[in-house]
Amino acid sequence: MKRPSISRAFTLVELAVVVVILAVLAQLAIPRYARAIANYRADAAIRRIAADIALTQSRARALSSSQTITFSTTANTYQITGMPDPDHPAATYTVPLADKTTGASLSAVSFNNSPSLTFDGYGAPSSAGSITVTSGIATRSLAVAADSGVVTFP
Repeated sequence: MKRPSISRAFTLVELAVVVVILAVLAQLAIPRYARAIANYRADAAIRRIAADIALTQSRARALSSSQTITFSTTANTYQITGMPDPDHPAATYTVPLADKTTGASLSAVSFNNSPSLTFDGYGAPSSAGSITVTSGIATRSLAVAADSGVVTFP
């Protein structure tokens, strides 16, 4: 007696069930992934700004002269006045925040109602201030202390 052959293929119904399950899982995962990317970009942008504020303060101390970092919310950039760009030595060091790595935007900048922060030759800031960065639904802020210029992430 011959045995019936066993089919090793999937039926159309089984394939449809797998596709539906994958679609439901994708619907759950995509919003979480988008939030994670937005958080990452906002964190990267605020940390880059904090590092460049520290760089400006350190340059002021090293050169014993005032150094200024100026923020532009309309152009979504900031620059350290008088510091050459490492990639283009003839140009001023300018950081565009809306590039593909950060994808963030400057929401608010206030240093005593000014978009600039100046450190004197001793590294003391001209005023306290704060910066807010937004990327998608994520928002991050930092504060600069008036007495020391120390950057904190509240």
